[in-house]
Amino acid sequence: MGITIIGLGPGDPSLLTCEAKELLEKAKEVYLRTKRHPAVDSLPHHLQLHSFDHLYEKVETFEEIYERIAQEILHLGERPEGVLYAVPGHPLVGEASVHRLLALAQEKGVPVSIVAGMSFLEPVFSLLGVDPLAGLQIGDAVTLASRLHPGFNPDTPVLIGQLYSRTVAADLKLTLMNLYPDDHPVTLIQGAGIHEAKTRTIPLYELDHEKEIDHLTSLFIPPLSAPSSLSSLQDIVARLRAPDGCPWDREQTPKSLRPFLLEETYEALEALDLEDPERLREELGDLLLEILLQVQIAAEGGEFKMPDVLGGIIAKLIRRHPHVFGEEEATTPGEVISRWQEIKREEGQLAEGPFADLPLTMPALARAQRIQQVAPARGLTVEMDEAELLARVKKRFEVLSQFGGEEAEEMWGTLLFDLVALANLKGIDAESALRKAVRDFEKGASASVITT
Repeated sequence: MGITIIGLGPGDPSLLTCEAKELLEKAKEVYLRTKRHPAVDSLPHHLQLHSFDHLYEKVETFEEIYERIAQEILHLGERPEGVLYAVPGHPLVGEASVHRLLALAQEKGVPVSIVAGMSFLEPVFSLLGVDPLAGLQIGDAVTLASRLHPGFNPDTPVLIGQLYSRTVAADLKLTLMNLYPDDHPVTLIQGAGIHEAKTRTIPLYELDHEKEIDHLTSLFIPPLSAPSSLSSLQDIVARLRAPDGCPWDREQTPKSLRPFLLEETYEALEALDLEDPERLREELGDLLLEILLQVQIAAEGGEFKMPDVLGGIIAKLIRRHPHVFGEEEATTPGEVISRWQEIKREEGQLAEGPFADLPLTMPALARAQRIQQVAPARGLTVEMDEAELLARVKKRFEVLSQFGGEEAEEMWGTLLFDLVALANLKGIDAESALRKAVRDFEKGASASVITT
């Protein structure tokens, strides 16, 4: 009884290991995940071959296919004679059925032995002249095609295997374009491990135009032309803070950097107001630098590190979006906000007081608008239509002249608060609107000075 898993290598029969050849010569039958592999035609003629290719036509998902294969091989492995299961390449490289089989066999106590085979990786390294120890990242095309962002470091090369169809290539291209430029050069590797192997470099946007993509196709992505990753920026920030780094950066503390964090935030907001994408790109970089400096100082003090920051926000976003990452439903922004507050309350994250979670350091206009936006979800406001608000604003204007001192200040405050409520009804960001008005006045004043 037992399961023996053999790796058939990348394709060329000469690349089969001696151990694999010996076992195949002695065996009477072998179960193949697929017959669509160049090495299969060279297997000993006396072997009775069984394959699971029929499942790929009948079963909808790969997960179900690999589950059924694993269950069947496990059952065969419980026979007195056991079973010989052969897969392309190395059994542990890109073989989901093997990993599922290993888990099931461990649960059932069925012994498993693995006969290593050369994977597609080694021939690829030879074709491209790539040293994997230089930082090569490896991914699976099917898995990546199902994601919205690839999660790679664009400053190091990437090798993607199992790019078996143009459909997968189309989805993969969209995922990669979320990180790489549309025209970034990528190299298709076809038939790695057979004599007919070839490579072709194309721009990323043409990836799914290639007609020769098949089950022996892989993809190589070189790094971007200049350092462009979060990791590279972190390294530069750490270098600035190192003993032989920049004297100014080394003497900074979280509090001394506070004004710069605030300044960069406002500059990013200004770029948004100006609808200037190029300036926004630059200002977001400056803001990110301030964040990384804070993280680096915290890491030096043993307080927290970047994975703690990122892990925390990732977990929070998943936890507070059960309608996206869970089974709940939310069809309107109001429902999302209401559920968000409920989850915060369950977590004990709502500070004391109905609006204590909104920073007092926010600009008064922005804080007033935010309070009005979250108040309905907290049951703390009376709904008022536009006509009622306009009437109240008009009345306040009419009586303003009757007040002075503190009473006038209070009246102006309530008037501004009502104007913010009107902005909310119109979907206008009051803070941005006022900044624009001030900027327009400044431009007009400057022009007036110049012309006079």
